[in-house]
Amino acid sequence: MAKNLLEQLRTMTVVVADTGDIEAMEKFRPQDATTNPSLITAAAQLPQYQSIVDGVLLEARRELGEGAEDARIANLAFRRLAIAFGKKILAIVPGRVSTEVDARLSFNTEATIAQAREIIAQYDAAGIGRERVLVKIASTWEGIRAAEVLEKEGIHCNLTLLFGLHQAVACAEAKVTLISPFVGRILDWYKKDTGRDYQGADDPGVHSVTTVYNYYKKFGHKTQVMGASFRNIGEICELAGCDLLTISPQLLAELEATTGDLPRKLNPETAHGLTIEKIAMDRATFDRMHAADRMATDKLKEGIEGFSAALEKLETLLAKRLAELEAVAAG
Repeated sequence: MAKNLLEQLRTMTVVVADTGDIEAMEKFRPQDATTNPSLITAAAQLPQYQSIVDGVLLEARRELGEGAEDARIANLAFRRLAIAFGKKILAIVPGRVSTEVDARLSFNTEATIAQAREIIAQYDAAGIGRERVLVKIASTWEGIRAAEVLEKEGIHCNLTLLFGLHQAVACAEAKVTLISPFVGRILDWYKKDTGRDYQGADDPGVHSVTTVYNYYKKFGHKTQVMGASFRNIGEICELAGCDLLTISPQLLAELEATTGDLPRKLNPETAHGLTIEKIAMDRATFDRMHAADRMATDKLKEGIEGFSAALEKLETLLAKRLAELEAVAAG
């Protein structure tokens, strides 16, 4: 019997679930899982996770004391909620979970470092080893510098919202554990900018991740590449062989339901034979390349703003739920 595409993909790439839905993880049993503020916000509104949300809110209330403002409690609760979902996820997946630093800290190196340490301390307190947690940080220059410090402390980082080669090179030189280039968001930008549609290897997102993967393998960088943000299974098939791919439950189901041959598209041996110019990265080079890349400039800004808005929405939802719980408790 012919193997489905998901089975074949697993033989050459680590498959990661891109979701906050624990039930979806139980179904697809990925090696790793990753979440982001938008996914956590969506999951927190599902009735099956209400007990997790309520428990985190009440714990935050106890921690800050009776006089604390609801907004302050909601802010602490959202940080605790990401950890609560992470712990649930780690009971299902054998590998790692990615937990995100507040996107509103994306241009603040010291604050990013402090929150990453706090995230790891929470997992440490739960008896979960650092090898099972990746701290997600936006791929700004400031975020990459924070990751460089954290990696030296044994805190592993996943640099997200990555759209350009300059970001990828800076991450590799900072010796971060893993990067998440956003395939679908790159495609979205080019479709809107050019009015064209793209298929297969012509997809700009696929091309971008292929370029980063080949650069890393050519120059022996240990940082792993995890393609993310897919719009269709065609993009995924074009990146078969990438170190990791993080895939939504909908596209995991489509891969599982599709049979056919899945050839490996990315491999280190091919990359070693390519002629690629090495880039010497510093702040000036990073800024120059970023300014010259309209897509990366637009999508990084948009991504940080989007994740920040999702966090604000989540904090509003949590504050509202806290008020409901307090009203019930008051009788």
